[in-house]
Amino acid sequence: MLVLTRKIGESITIGSDITVKIIAIDGEQIKLGIEAPKDIKVHREEVYNAIQHENEQAINFNIDMLKDLKNF
Repeated sequence: MLVLTRKIGESITIGSDITVKIIAIDGEQIKLGIEAPKDIKVHREEVYNAIQHENEQAINFNIDMLKDLKNF
């Protein structure tokens, strides 16, 4: 893991088209601004994990449905 130190108003660049800027620091919270192309999805980790879980549930449901149809 790369660890960087940044101050308010400073940024990091990921590749040639993603920029993460430190907007504010309030106690233990940091407000980030993220500029990325519209085709790149940006989520908080817990939201991303929830989406992944829902996708896995949908896949499992569809596989179970196909198995049930096979038994007809």
